[in-house]
Amino acid sequence: MSEKKYLMIHADDAGMSWSENQATQSGMLSGSITSTSLMVPCPWFYEMTQFCLKNPSLDYGIHLTLTGEWKTYPFKPCLAANKIPSLVDSRGYFYPKREAIRDHASINEVYLELKKQIQTALEMGLRPTHLDSHMYTLGLRQDLLELYQQLGKEFKLPVLLSKKLIAYTGEDPECFELPAEGCLESIFMASYKEYEGEGLSAYYDRVFETLPSGLSIMLIHPANASAEMEQITINHPNFGASWRAEEAIYFNSKGCKEKITENKIELVNWKSPVVLNYLGA
Repeated sequence: MSEKKYLMIHADDAGMSWSENQATQSGMLSGSITSTSLMVPCPWFYEMTQFCLKNPSLDYGIHLTLTGEWKTYPFKPCLAANKIPSLVDSRGYFYPKREAIRDHASINEVYLELKKQIQTALEMGLRPTHLDSHMYTLGLRQDLLELYQQLGKEFKLPVLLSKKLIAYTGEDPECFELPAEGCLESIFMASYKEYEGEGLSAYYDRVFETLPSGLSIMLIHPANASAEMEQITINHPNFGASWRAEEAIYFNSKGCKEKITENKIELVNWKSPVVLNYLGA
């Protein structure tokens, strides 16, 4: 494994919108996307569920959700607001900022809501391969990280653990205790700097050309260009409509596939033996 280049190309936020679902589905069926994860509380979760059930060979997990960052498109939890008051605002919606979870969330209420999200997916007939965390909110506190791992054990699913993702939240990863094995640190996710500068296509070309040996994961957020996405991401250019449309086009392109082949990269997903062995699953 150490001499080969293995890469998961993982599309977050499936179920968030119709445009997101369209891009993810196309990218998985005919493009280079190898994995996705579903946001259970979101309006288009049901449609994405039907796609996954019709395509059981594909790889999908649960994108555990505790925040809703969009100005005109807030998310409600799966549980009634009065059962999880520390997780919602006065109208019963998730907070837009993950700092509200860090500073105020009751760990017992987080457990109840996230367990309900997983159970809802299972009751729909889904068989997820893993758990991950929207905005890596579960990397904000040590007790949240431990709960995240507890849910993985309870439902016998691997979880995406990473000091690098903790750093993305603005927290200091050195202040957290993580398992000695099974953390994934070779992670690539575009920033606003790349989006504004060289452009996302150039950034991803460069990642493919310089990808290290071993196991890596690329986190993307594709969505087809649409009025729907323009409205959802209004006043939010970071991971906004244009950003997501650029990713949708790139990861469904011939050029992307050629870059992967040219650089001798083997695409994998959470079902692949090399990934399961790495994670100790």
